[in-house]
Amino acid sequence: MKLYNTLTRQKEEFIPLKEGEVKIYACGPTVYNYIHIGNARPICVFDVLRRYLEYRGMKVTYVQNFTDIDDKIINKANEEGSDYLTVSKRYIEEYKTDAKGLNIQEATIHPLATENIDQIIDIIQTLIDKGFAYAADNGDVYFRTLRFNEYGKLSHQPLEDLQAGARISVGEIKEDPMDFALWKSAKPGEPMWEAPWGSGRPGWHIECSAMARRYLGKTIDLHCGGQDLIFPHHENEIAQSECCNGAPFARYWMHNGYINVDNRKMSKSLGNFFTVRDVADQYGYEPIRYLMIASHYRSPINYSVEMIEQCKAALERLYTCRENLEFVLGNAQSEAQDGDEEMKSRFLAHRDHFIEAMEDDLNTADAISAVFELARDLNTALGVGSNSSKNLCRFALNLFDELTGVLGLLYNRKEQSLDDEIEELIRQRTEARKNKDWATADRIRDELKQRKVVLEDTPQGIKWRLEE
Repeated sequence: MKLYNTLTRQKEEFIPLKEGEVKIYACGPTVYNYIHIGNARPICVFDVLRRYLEYRGMKVTYVQNFTDIDDKIINKANEEGSDYLTVSKRYIEEYKTDAKGLNIQEATIHPLATENIDQIIDIIQTLIDKGFAYAADNGDVYFRTLRFNEYGKLSHQPLEDLQAGARISVGEIKEDPMDFALWKSAKPGEPMWEAPWGSGRPGWHIECSAMARRYLGKTIDLHCGGQDLIFPHHENEIAQSECCNGAPFARYWMHNGYINVDNRKMSKSLGNFFTVRDVADQYGYEPIRYLMIASHYRSPINYSVEMIEQCKAALERLYTCRENLEFVLGNAQSEAQDGDEEMKSRFLAHRDHFIEAMEDDLNTADAISAVFELARDLNTALGVGSNSSKNLCRFALNLFDELTGVLGLLYNRKEQSLDDEIEELIRQRTEARKNKDWATADRIRDELKQRKVVLEDTPQGIKWRLEE
């Protein structure tokens, strides 16, 4: 498999440190509000990456953190008159609701920043001891950025440009504007923890270095997140981790592209800011997931009502294909037929296309195309009215589920059933058709339609579905 490595700016063969095992760290949300559709993209994209690696036989350890202490969380708590724990716990649960709706597999480990304070303090103390960090007079601790000669290697920005944009904010006591906070000194009314250099709380960047090392080791296979995290967050993670551990931090870096709304940057001030919950309430969660993986992960996405409607329609076509396969399988007469193996080979060519796309830098756009090509072939060869064997139908259904499952799609299948009265009406209509009593058959059909039961007459029998 080849992945585009942000660190080297080129596609590289993905070779884990240990054969057959992959260690991934994904930056999770800061839990002070509902996640927005921009947050949903990395969550969905890297869930597909994990699913695919597991599909190819890899053992994946997937760590996704929750930032449960942060300025935004404290501000939210102050607005509500509550505390940071109340806010963070509430929005962790809200995140889990949205993640379940998006069919995100639960991480192997979901660590919290506040559960790793000892590890954070240990890294900061090591950096101080090595001369890479210093405690200011006010109790803040900063990283000496210029001591790390490779600073800027992930974002590929010249040090001169980074220095030109660096500033010292009010209340900061830095040796250099480029230095960044590892520890923030205690302030009245804020949560705090004791440390050798004074009480306070961790900075944002240090928590990920601590959790990645604790749960995955000093060097991890893959670190991923949104494009907006490349600088300064991931750049700072590299600096503090490699200076502390004396080892490369992550061998591969993957970053997904931005999401625009109606071709404009998403912003609360522009009034085009949408939470996942907002969109899901109107369209459901699955069209959101589909939108997030329908384009190549490094390409920008433009969210619009038209786009989400197109995603919903695309999913309906896939659901219809699967429902037809189930119907044909349920009504197939023979167990096997001549030509089954030839048809299987034809269907498997689409799986080869799917794998080829996924192996090429997780190209989910082409992989989805392969699924639709398979659906087209299945509808032609095994559509309603065909005389296919159970053997071939069962194979086709399993293959269809296999590929859509890697993408995490078609997870809202509903077991549809009819009550006894509806079943009796369908039986009466079938009898009327046998007797060529077309008036009675049409009357029952119209009555069922009014009750949102739609019938389709096929050579294999009556196919029905419930209208929403």
